[in-house]
Amino acid sequence: MSWIPFKIGQPKKQIVPKTVERDFEREYGKLQQLEEQTKRLQKDMKKSTDADLAMSKSAVKISLDLLSNPLCEQDQDFLNMVTALDTAMKRMDAFNQEKVNQIQKTVIEPLKKFGSVFPSLNMAVKRREQALQDYRRLQAKVEKYEEKEKTGPVLAKLHQAREELRPVRDDFEAKNKQLLDEMPRFYNSRLDYFQPSFESLIRAQVVYYSEMHKIFGDLTQQLDQPGCPDEQRERENEARLSELRALSIVADD
Repeated sequence: MSWIPFKIGQPKKQIVPKTVERDFEREYGKLQQLEEQTKRLQKDMKKSTDADLAMSKSAVKISLDLLSNPLCEQDQDFLNMVTALDTAMKRMDAFNQEKVNQIQKTVIEPLKKFGSVFPSLNMAVKRREQALQDYRRLQAKVEKYEEKEKTGPVLAKLHQAREELRPVRDDFEAKNKQLLDEMPRFYNSRLDYFQPSFESLIRAQVVYYSEMHKIFGDLTQQLDQPGCPDEQRERENEARLSELRALSIVADD
């Protein structure tokens, strides 16, 4: 958006101070970055909630598959263990769904609504840029007649060009002032807008993981075998696997 000197049709007069143009580009650049970050955050939040739902649904599917395993028909202890797991996974899935719904309502939707204002902002910037180009074109036209010999026809054309320039200049200055006033206000409003959303996100995560602690704590109490550490279970599994490998039907040729 910076003024390009020596371009055909451009006025010699610096109609927009360089400091003003730098201020405009700085403020608009901040909003462009904010727009990109908002889009990325919304996309990442959607991926996160989709992954959370897929995880809990898969966990429920695994527990249901285990319940349909023939082992459950033959071993009551195994059936009790898998039933406890299935109950825990369904509880986890229910709380996970509540968490995702909360995040969708209080985080993702506000992000989406916030992002929806940027097209209007970008359009206002385009209208300002178009007004600036019209301003430059008519200013160059005025300067052209000002440099010519002051004959009657030239003076008439100069007067007409100045009359054409005045509303165009006023239009640009109004658009420019409005954007320079409102872009910083819009940018600074992001904290007040998003803080409730991120507080809600934290609360949703805290509630969810607190419930997961309870659910898996209950499950651990139901499944743990007193006096049987993990190392012993691993040795017992290895011994059973060795017995299976010793069977002739699985022996190597």
